[in-house]
Amino acid sequence: MHEFGIAEAVLETVERRADGRRVRRARVRAGALLRIAPAALDQAFCLAAAGTVAEGATLDLVIEPTRLICRECGHSALCANPLTICGLCGGIDVDAEGGDSLVLESIQLDPGTAPAR
Repeated sequence: MHEFGIAEAVLETVERRADGRRVRRARVRAGALLRIAPAALDQAFCLAAAGTVAEGATLDLVIEPTRLICRECGHSALCANPLTICGLCGGIDVDAEGGDSLVLESIQLDPGTAPAR
């Protein structure tokens, strides 16, 4: 379950940006090549966030597709499931471009908390 390591990395960044303020929500964009199971990431984030400023926060996950390029026919297409065949010719010799990033896009803070001093 690599989602726990990802959840810990996201939480570390969220805590740094929150600067001691309570976090309500965080939005993460992850590439399809990371093969993240949304339910597993959500559960891992809940466990990792226990006792932190992000305890009880919602984690929104957006999966970013990868571009597959067929070496047989040259067809190129975005794909959320990078382990597929070419949609045009059915070829299995495909290259993947992108889809391996992990970005914390935004966090929503509780307006009633002040930054740590």
